[in-house]
Amino acid sequence: MKRKTPAKQKEVNSSDEQNIILDSIADGVFTVDKDWRITSFNRAAEEITRVSRREAVGQLCKDVLKADVCESNCCLRTTMKTGKPIVNKKVHIIDAQGKKIPISISTALLRDSKGKLLGAVETFRDISVEEDLRKAIHAKYSFEDIISKNHRILQLFDILPDIAASGSTVLIEGESGTGKELFARAIHNLSPRKKHPFVAVNCSALPDTLLESELFGYKAGAFTDARKDKPGRFRLAENGTLLIDEIGEITPAMQVKLLRVLQEKTYEPLGATESIEHNVRIIAATNKDLDMLAREGHFREDLYYRIYVFKISLPPLRERMEDIPLLIDHFITRFNAMQKKNIQGVSEEAMSILMSYNYPGNIRELANIIEYAFILCKGGLIEKKHLPENIFFLKPDHDENEIVSLRDAEAGYLLKALKQNNWDRLKTARQLGMHKSTLYRKIKSFGIKLPS
Repeated sequence: MKRKTPAKQKEVNSSDEQNIILDSIADGVFTVDKDWRITSFNRAAEEITRVSRREAVGQLCKDVLKADVCESNCCLRTTMKTGKPIVNKKVHIIDAQGKKIPISISTALLRDSKGKLLGAVETFRDISVEEDLRKAIHAKYSFEDIISKNHRILQLFDILPDIAASGSTVLIEGESGTGKELFARAIHNLSPRKKHPFVAVNCSALPDTLLESELFGYKAGAFTDARKDKPGRFRLAENGTLLIDEIGEITPAMQVKLLRVLQEKTYEPLGATESIEHNVRIIAATNKDLDMLAREGHFREDLYYRIYVFKISLPPLRERMEDIPLLIDHFITRFNAMQKKNIQGVSEEAMSILMSYNYPGNIRELANIIEYAFILCKGGLIEKKHLPENIFFLKPDHDENEIVSLRDAEAGYLLKALKQNNWDRLKTARQLGMHKSTLYRKIKSFGIKLPS
């Protein structure tokens, strides 16, 4: 006669089997009832939190995890309220030893076989190694808020402290949006003047009278409505640094006045009868080729050579495409913090589009594109549908909706770099910041044919 297994014995076996399954999962897993008390806690959860299952079960989850979102923005509470799962949200918990640990969590509702709500389940994994790697990459490729792995920018990183210490006038050339002001601020922050003001003035679209009053200030009564003295940018930047941005836009008459200020280290506010000495370091910036303008007679040569003691030329983003993933990651981190979102990154298709675009607006345009995507993307990854349509790079002679693949985008960029360097592979490898053997493998993998 066949013996019946007691119901209680079945429950025990079922519970043991459940624990065995949960303990075999590499991620931490715990469940809570509708009162937020932990009902199960697997081995990985014990290892990450350093709290034993015996101590955790029956406790409120916030008392065990001590996460930075428990009080204000609890993920389990959000899931229980909305019924929607949360996927891969980064938060920090405090383990039993008081150590702050970054984790990635996902949540879902817990229901019985009849659909009745029992509570919720949360899975989480320790991302300390990923965070350490991210910080190491950021430390290696960042300098004073400037992020790059481009060889030309890295060379500038090496010499910026020397430029800053010199006190000499610096000319920064580069297209709009390439980060000229960032470099100017970095020079100031590394210089002996760092405790004094950094002041910037943009010369574009300002007529001479306004620009002159902006730079040098004015005295009360200098013109109608000038009821009291106003200090100019030179006065505000005393003992510090003055960035004269878009200097290529100023008129010949203003060039003469600025030359005198640089030569004599004095200036006169509008309506003043006496000159004022200044102790200001000048950094000039322009998106024009001042050397060519000077040779063509559109910019005073004596002023050009006065500001051109040391020149920094910043490459446009299309010539440093290897920086795009770094910059995207940087902007996502920034906008997550600003907008209280938890966007994880970009999809492969979206990255393919972003790597194929030419960026006439440079880094500023890339930042705007990511900010645009943040408006449409609610969480997870930024997809193609979240990007502005005007940046899509379409393959020639193909279907108008076909987007170039990430592999094709990389191959095209590699081919472009080789052509720019006259097929010099060693020079190309240095420009792209990769080892020459890596470049050789990629050339072979992409089937790029080199000229004999």
